[in-house]
Amino acid sequence: MSSVNNSAFKKYFHKNGRAMGSMGYFLLLMIVFLIGAPEAWIRPNLHQSVFVMMPTLLFMVIPLVFLVTSGEIDLSFASTYGLSAYVFALLVTGGVDPAIAFIGGVCTGALVGASVGALIVFGRLSSLVASLGVLFLIRGFLFVSTNSRSITLLDIDTHWMYPMLVGKIYGLPVQVLWALGFIIFSYYLFNRHVFGIHVHHVGDNEVSAAQMGVNVKAVKIKAFMFVGIGAAIAGMFTTLITYTFFPTQGFGYLLLALAAVFIGGTPYWGGLGTIVGAVFGVGVIAYMEIGVVAVGMSGTWRQFFNGLIILLALIGHRLHGDRVR
Repeated sequence: MSSVNNSAFKKYFHKNGRAMGSMGYFLLLMIVFLIGAPEAWIRPNLHQSVFVMMPTLLFMVIPLVFLVTSGEIDLSFASTYGLSAYVFALLVTGGVDPAIAFIGGVCTGALVGASVGALIVFGRLSSLVASLGVLFLIRGFLFVSTNSRSITLLDIDTHWMYPMLVGKIYGLPVQVLWALGFIIFSYYLFNRHVFGIHVHHVGDNEVSAAQMGVNVKAVKIKAFMFVGIGAAIAGMFTTLITYTFFPTQGFGYLLLALAAVFIGGTPYWGGLGTIVGAVFGVGVIAYMEIGVVAVGMSGTWRQFFNGLIILLALIGHRLHGDRVR
């Protein structure tokens, strides 16, 4: 009986080891910060500030899991984040209903994502270099078109959409619920839907996937489009929360989002990924941002610990991957 249980546990661990490893990093981080600053760590305000930040990261990180699993990478999402927020702010200040403006922002993100994907797939360009070029191209356009000035959305909180998207329910930010729904949808899409299955096959071996009848180019373009949509939603949520669009908006999330992907158990070599692990990866990054300061250390240490956790996570996931093989 014990041998059967051990066999079942090993099978479960091999299947979910990456997500469990990411959860372990998250729990270890929470324990360290709890020991280092117990008084600060039990304050609801500290965790509430994290809950405001986490949904924004989740909207960007989860679609990146699809793309990295397919064997590609996209750095332009940080600028798509800003461009979609810019379109949303322009439409709202131009008198367009905010709900319609929000749809316009999502369409902008989808269009940019599809364009980047098409450029990489049909142009046979490196996704790392090409998306880096698009990142600066869009960011430069934002600086030029806005003259480096912000756009304030006056009275946006009087619209019915505001409390529905970024209001509060018993002190809990509503965007947490939207992020939860996004996680559930993405988990099904990644693990149960044919699109997620194709993403895994393409990332594992795109030649083999093509021979099995998978439209490799279409799968990759859809993955890029999903990244654009996620970035657009994140950018507009941030604009609603702050009542303002900034030309630099989203740039600071570039490395944080990528770090959360890798800490979350999705390796850079493709073919493997985990949505649950990505959620814990976002938790590690979000709490790291405030935890270092909470325990009394300088905020400059955040970059150091983020880098250390990324390296440890990649080494751990690589060792786990070798055992599975």
